[in-house]
Amino acid sequence: MTALLCRLVAPARVARANISISRRLLSAQAPRPSTVSLLGKEYATDDVTNITSSIAEKLGRDLHRKPAHPLGIIRGLIEAHFTGFTAISDVSPLVTPARNFDDLGFPEDHPGRALSDSYYINRGLMLRTHTSAHEVETFRAGERKWLLSADVYRRDEIDASHYPVFHQMEGARVFSNDKTGMQELANDTARLASELERANIEIEDIPHISSTNPVQPEHDPETSALVAHHLKLSLNSLILKLFGGHGASTEPVRVRWIEAYFPFTSPSYEVEVFYRGKWLEILGCGVVKQSTLDRSNVPDSISWAFGLGLERLAMFLFSIPDIRLFWSQDERFLSQFSPGKVTTFKAYSKYPPNSRDLSFWLPGTGLHDNDFCDVVRDTVGDLAETVELIDQFTHPKTKRTSKCFRINYRSMDKSLTDEEANALHEQVASRVQEKFGVEIRN
Repeated sequence: MTALLCRLVAPARVARANISISRRLLSAQAPRPSTVSLLGKEYATDDVTNITSSIAEKLGRDLHRKPAHPLGIIRGLIEAHFTGFTAISDVSPLVTPARNFDDLGFPEDHPGRALSDSYYINRGLMLRTHTSAHEVETFRAGERKWLLSADVYRRDEIDASHYPVFHQMEGARVFSNDKTGMQELANDTARLASELERANIEIEDIPHISSTNPVQPEHDPETSALVAHHLKLSLNSLILKLFGGHGASTEPVRVRWIEAYFPFTSPSYEVEVFYRGKWLEILGCGVVKQSTLDRSNVPDSISWAFGLGLERLAMFLFSIPDIRLFWSQDERFLSQFSPGKVTTFKAYSKYPPNSRDLSFWLPGTGLHDNDFCDVVRDTVGDLAETVELIDQFTHPKTKRTSKCFRINYRSMDKSLTDEEANALHEQVASRVQEKFGVEIRN
């Protein structure tokens, strides 16, 4: 996303740091290092390199592989549900743009390709933005029923539900187009339908195929509809497993299906579940584009696939209020969780926010909000709780534009004093001026 969400409720008194920084407009940015070190290896940089040190240090943390971590617990529950599926969780986050976009049919002008949305090591290498980047290689390796979990990276705003590193799980199942494959599809569809008929679940379905959610030209409509039906049943069963049976409520699990668009599936769907009084988007899925299977050397077959965010599910199920907490190494957080168990998180920190405003004239080339957020994160890490664009002004004579951001500083482990918040804010202002050559306004 490119817009900052206005999530911060302004306190009665907002302290403004007295930033003692020269107003001199810097003529050049700090020089870019010729290489960047990632996972113990050096990679050449070039004119598109935009990965920051705060992102680089997250590589290799592998939160989804820790069995007593909320993300590892969710991953384990899903893997246990899909019996017979190969579980993959150790693939490198470094991929080529071709694997991340081209192999999946992303158009050349897709916003996900932009430097403002994705992290590039150089023109030929980037950090994956989704687990779908590994679809082709996984299919090509001969996997026909698989789940792939990994960390993914996207440049984003700063608030309680967005983080530039998060974790996804991709799942897929392939059926052969021959008699044996179609019989397998029919038998498993009947089994799942029978199980769900007896379960405490209410499903608001939609047609498997429609004029606005079409079958692919390469596919037989009847076969595509059967695959879509099996996909829906499989995911309804998973949602029942995750959201049914927690707590004493006897209310049915409520699920609804919505038409969607993804570059790499058709027909495509999003799935929502009614949880704690509101509808929550859970995942996206669909029938895999035949071009992907052809590129993977999987002939005479048809497949479905889904993708979900582990943080999103964990925040709902464990009642974790802030996405930064997943990265905490505080025992007060980590000790609350056990492998295979979904429990309610008990907050241990109620430290107050400490807000500061920063305004500056934009450089002539402009400045994307995600660039600003990256510098804030790279300077103060997770001490930045939210960043909100509160004002934008264009001078009527000079036509110069200024922006004012409100940064909410809050530690999850201790209370920040005014002096500490001021020092953090001075560091941010200094880095912003150094990085972008902007003129700070008081």
